[in-house]
Amino acid sequence: MLLQGRLSVLHTDVPLGTWTPLMAGMHEDDSPDLREVARILNEVLGIPDVPLKVRKLVVKVCDVVTRRAARLAAAGTVGILKKIGRDGSSGVTNGRIKGGSHSKMRRTVVAIEGGLYTSYSMFREYMNEAMTEILGEEISPYVILKITKDGSGIRAALLGATYSSPSVDNVQSL
Repeated sequence: MLLQGRLSVLHTDVPLGTWTPLMAGMHEDDSPDLREVARILNEVLGIPDVPLKVRKLVVKVCDVVTRRAARLAAAGTVGILKKIGRDGSSGVTNGRIKGGSHSKMRRTVVAIEGGLYTSYSMFREYMNEAMTEILGEEISPYVILKITKDGSGIRAALLGATYSSPSVDNVQSL
């Protein structure tokens, strides 16, 4: 038994919105003794004196959860790109501009707001990795994930449209 029955004191009243920064803090703890993991387990979850072996396991669990969440976010993003024809699969409607004997990809900017992508570097890294894996090496350089920081969904949409289209006439709204 990893925690010797100490889960009976687990604090499940921690608001859902606070879990992400806590998980990020534990996941990104690079101290040799995983001091931040121990602090969060003790102070927030009420689990004192967790052995280093268990703290290492907690970091691995955070990694698995973060990687899965980032891959799901990337899959959803690519799904939207596919729906609006900007995933590079074929023709003009998918983001390619036909010209001469070959076609050239148009740049597509996905504006992202929110602390998860902006503040959690491992989530951001895993999402970018998954975007490249799903879209492929040829298409992924033309899809740019751009952070917008003002908290306005309208600004995020306008930013994406500005970076993706040479003119306002070509903007597609979701």
